[in-house]
Parts: sequence; C-alpha cells; structure tokens
Amino acid sequence: MTSIYSSEFRIHISQHSPISFNTINQESTQINKMLRKSLSSNLLDSLIKSLKIQNPVLKSATKSFSSSIYDWDSSSAAKEKVDCVVIGAGIVGIAIARELAFKGREVLVLDSGPTFGTVTSSRNSEVIHAGIYYPHNSLKARFCVKGRDMIYKYCSEHDVPHKQIGKLIVATRASEIPKLNELLVRGTENGVHGLKLMEASEAMDMEPELQCAKALFSPLSGIVDTHSLMLSLLGEAENYGAIFSYNTTVLGGNIKGNQIELFVTGSQNLDNWNEGDTLQPELRLLPEVVVNSAGLAAVPLARRLMGLDNSYIPAAYYARGHYFSLSKTKGPPFRHLIYPIPEDGGLGVHVTVDLDGQVKFGPDVEWIGDVADIASFSNRFDYSVCPDHSKRFYPEIRKYYPQLKEGSLDPAYAGIRPKISGPGMSPSDFVVQGQDVHGIPGLVNLFGIESPGVTASMAIAEHVTSRVLLSDVN
Repeated sequence: MTSIYSSEFRIHISQHSPISFNTINQESTQINKMLRKSLSSNLLDSLIKSLKIQNPVLKSATKSFSSSIYDWDSSSAAKEKVDCVVIGAGIVGIAIARELAFKGREVLVLDSGPTFGTVTSSRNSEVIHAGIYYPHNSLKARFCVKGRDMIYKYCSEHDVPHKQIGKLIVATRASEIPKLNELLVRGTENGVHGLKLMEASEAMDMEPELQCAKALFSPLSGIVDTHSLMLSLLGEAENYGAIFSYNTTVLGGNIKGNQIELFVTGSQNLDNWNEGDTLQPELRLLPEVVVNSAGLAAVPLARRLMGLDNSYIPAAYYARGHYFSLSKTKGPPFRHLIYPIPEDGGLGVHVTVDLDGQVKFGPDVEWIGDVADIASFSNRFDYSVCPDHSKRFYPEIRKYYPQLKEGSLDPAYAGIRPKISGPGMSPSDFVVQGQDVHGIPGLVNLFGIESPGVTASMAIAEHVTSRVLLSDVN
C-alpha cells in the first residue's frame, strides 16, 4: 500500500520503534508500569518540528471554549494527509487501532494524556462481564458476550493476567428476588451460559461471609489486569504500524463535503487556557477515516466538528464512582465477585477481588453537572476520594456483608462514567454512529462507551473496523 503521509512525517514516525508485546507480557506488572511511562513521549512536538510548523500563540477572543461555533484561524497551521485517525488511547481506541492496523490501514492515535489508558480505562473495576444485565440484542449485550470470549481467548494466548472467578448477584431481601429471576431470563436470552439461581444456603456455603435471601451465580464472570491488556494490544498495534501520539489534543474540526479536517494542538496549550481565549491549532490533519473514541470527551468533541448536525449528538452526563479497599482483615473474605441488585446509574456497590486477592468495594454513583469541554478534553475531573465518603458505603455493603468492621474501608480511587443517560432515565445503549446515521463518510462516533466497555472492547473494535472497511467498498 502506498503511504499517504509526507516524507517528513514518515521519516519521523520510523524513529518511533514499536514495543514487543510478547516480551512485555512476560514481565511483571511493576515492570509493565515502568514501560508504560517510557511510551509517553510527545510525538506532536517532533511532528511539528519535522514539518517546520511555527508554534502559535493563544489569541484573545470573545468566544468561549465551550461554544459550538468557532472562528478558527488555522491559516498558519500546516496540513497533513493521513489515513485513519483514532481519537482516544483508552482500551477501546487501542483495540480499534490494532484491528485497523492489522487490516492494513495506516493508523494514527491521538490522546491528550501523557500516555495510554489514563482515564476511564484505568479507573474501573477490571471485571470481565458475562453479559447478563443488558437488553436482549442491544449493542451492550452483543458486544459484551462476544467481547468476553475474545478477551478470555486473547489473554490466554498472550499471557495477560486474568482469572475466571465467577460472580454472585445477590438479593438481600425477599422483595429483590423477582429481579434475580429477570436477570436470569435476560442473561440466558443474551447467550450467557451456566447461570444458576441459588438458595441462600447454597450461596452462603460458597461464600461463608455472605448474607443473602437468594443469589444468581455467573461462572463466566472474571477479572483482568486492564493495564497489561492495554499494553499488549498497544504493542501489537505498533508492531502492525500504528502510531501513538500522546499529549496531543484534538480541539475540533471542520467537515466540508466528504473531507474531514481535524484541528490539533499540544495538550500543554490547554494548561494555561483562560475562558475567553481562542485556541488555535498547531496542525491540521486531513484523514480518510476518523474514529471518535474519546470517552469522556466524545460528545463535546463531536459538537466541535463543524458540519456535523448536532441533532445526531446525544447529551453527555457524567457519573463519578468511588472505590474503597478493604483493610484490617486476616485474609480476603470473598473468593468470588459479589454484586447487589443494580441501582440507578450503575451496578451497585459491589465486591471486586483483584488478581492479588485484594478486595475493593465500589463504585457508587455521584452525578456531576456543568462539565466544561476543557475538563473532558484535559481530564480535569476531581478523582479524590474523601475518607468520610465511606459513611455511605458501610450500610450498603453490610446488606450482604454484615461482618464488615468499622474503620476497615480505606480510600482507593475514583472513576468517571461517560454516560448518555442521566439520573432517573432508562440506561442507554452503546452508540456506534457511522455514515448511515449522520451522512459523513469516514466518521465513526462512539458515544456512551461505559461499562461493559472493557469487556466489549475487542468486539467493538471488530465491528467498527468492519464498518470502516465496508464503507470503503461501498
């Protein structure tokens, strides 16, 4: 295939040698974390220098950063033709880049963070979901079930740490038992095999510390080291020729006819941004394909693509979830994942056992309002976990773990869910939006990729890549 990159671009990217995923997967988790830091070089700075682009200055203007209409002054920014641009280097973006590169496409991945997987992909429960909760034939159900099998197979073949430990979904009172029956029916319809309703005695024989009225056992649920999984997928993507540029923010774009133009700048230019300033692009990319896999920034980014009808873009909602780790115990009280009945906005404060046997509880659901574009673009969310927040956790956890001791919950971490349904609304499905919806060739928007996003990542990648290649044929 003939490269559509300029000679300067190709000379630069050839100097960025790919990592060996086979070697990395044989190393310890600690070494993996050290290697991840080595991947955080800013390719945009070198790219700009290789293209002899002058660094622009921020110009004062009356438009706010969150405005939907922009007076872009991009005349001084150099243009570069590229094949496929994936925006976002979370687990879904990495998986898509790997799949596209494997199919022979030239792929450039842009992420505003200092390295890959710094946002939602590294702030979750690290659970491989079976596919129980989601409406039959929904994208969440289909991608979760298929992605679950793909991840188990991939992890086994590439020595990615994981374990199929099973899950108990528990009714803590008689009034919740009908919901277990509903989940059994739904999971079975979705193709989740091995589900079993258990009487309280049977479930508590499996987990002596558990208290429940009845339980639904899912043997296909498991846990995975998401960082090792991302690192392995990224290594393969790079070995297939994909390029990852960190500290690189896509400000927005312009769509004229069938051509998408992306306005790109270094993330450091957002550090001292003040409302009322207009950010000018350092680089204009002219891609054949754009996959908006920006997670928390996916919706605001889509709204900054001039020429894309906003009626196709859903509202964005953000829900913070806190996690607490269990301390002051002689050993882990549970061997399986323990989940309560799902709640509004999430799956309830559940028990997660990591690969080291450490027990965590979470996440809860705390809705966040008034999120500016710059917060989502630069991941400027509050991820702190106040110790006093544990007061909300103790009564919820004691519904199924009554022996939880006071003072045994330590603040762990928090994550933000990129939701497209708000408080009191019915849970939304994944949105994978292509030309058949918005009419723009080459543009794929991914909205609302929350849980089970990790589990579904490889299935989403396969689906998106098939759509992109199919659109090329058509």
